[in-house]
Formats: sequence, structure tokens, C-alpha cells
Amino acid sequence: MAEGSRAPSPSGRATVWVNCAVSADGRLAFAGGARAQLSGPEDLRRVQELRTEVDAILVGVGTVLLDDPSLRVHWELLGRPPGRSPQRLVVDALGRTPPKARVLDGSLPTVIATSERCHRTFPSHVRTVVAGRERVDLAALFTRLPELGIGRVLVEGGARILASVARAGLFDRWTIYYAPRFIGGLTAPPMLAGPEAGNLDATVPLELVGLERLGEGYVAGYRPGRRGPPAAEGVT
Repeated sequence: MAEGSRAPSPSGRATVWVNCAVSADGRLAFAGGARAQLSGPEDLRRVQELRTEVDAILVGVGTVLLDDPSLRVHWELLGRPPGRSPQRLVVDALGRTPPKARVLDGSLPTVIATSERCHRTFPSHVRTVVAGRERVDLAALFTRLPELGIGRVLVEGGARILASVARAGLFDRWTIYYAPRFIGGLTAPPMLAGPEAGNLDATVPLELVGLERLGEGYVAGYRPGRRGPPAAEGVT
């Protein structure tokens, strides 16, 4: 992570770093949400380095349902022996994580963030955090994470989680790898799901803090720009 990323967030919550890979036209996946491997080998190694520097990797349940990620550090890509692994953190308001999902295999510490609407019982090795009544309140969740030993969290997706974090201003850094490809179309998911901004005041302001060529693509780094008070955001 960039210099200063280890410092606690001034808001009192966990420090939140968002990272994603998109096509040159801002798509996260292929038509219908089919998984797209957009990162080149250089970016894959960069992401693994990011993972080694955080306490947890966060995804939404939609990503678990579509991709069944392990959310582990791929030490083999870094060319060094395994070290400390971050926890896995899944936002799942209704308890939809499949019983055989890799995030529930017990190989790494896992936290499921859910809502009061969830009545599912998860395996004993999984910790659950109730944060919100109807949906998971991300602001409340991020504030509680330090109690769980999670001071730094890496948010990796999907589009609904990214949108909620962005629109509520709940991030400290945001890095995007832009792959030199266009996907286009109407069903390929954009980086941010949900409502569109109708005017400039409804957009999420950013400050560019870094831009570098990486393999065939490039990585842009941002931090939050100046904005008004954030709106409450929740995800299912």
C-alpha cells in the first residue's frame, strides 16, 4: 500500500482500501456478469502484495455466489513462503453464502457480516457480525471491525459493494487497474452498480494521487475528494 495507508482512519473506523480491475470502458465482468480475468500478471502480483498488508479481504455475497473466491494470499505469485494471512469478510445480509463455498472451508479465519433478517446458523469456526436491520450497514460494520482485530480492510467487490462504499464515502484509498480492452454492451456490470448520478452534485468526487503503467494496462490511485455529508448506505 502507498505511504500513509497504515495510519488509522480519522473517522474512527477501519482503514478501507478499495481495489478492482476493470476494462478500459469501466466494466467489471463480461455479459451477464460472467467472470472476466482482466488483470495481467503484473497486476495479479500487485493485488497479492496488497492482500499481505491488510487484516481482512471483503467481498459481497454476490461475488461469492458468482466466483466462489478463496480470498487467500497467493504466495506462489510473490515467490516467497507463506506468511500471515488476512481474514475473509463476506457481506451477506440474508445468509445466502452456499454451505460449500470456499470462504466457509475453515482454512482461514472468516467473518460473515449480516443483518437482523438473517436467521441462518453458520459453521462454528465462522464469526458473525450483525450490522443493520434490513441490510448490512457498512458504516456501522467498518466502525466495529477494529474490535475484531481488523484495522485495515481491502474491499474487492462486487459492483454493489463498490457502489455502496463509494457513495457513502467509506474509503480512504481506491485503486483501479484499467485493462486495455473494451467490453461494452448492456449487461456487463459496471464498476458501480445501482442508481446513476443525475447531476454533478450527485457524483462521488475523487482526487487523483497516482497513475502508473503496469504491464499492458495502468493503475490509477484515488482518495476521496471534497463532498457533502455522506448518505446512509446498506447492501444485501
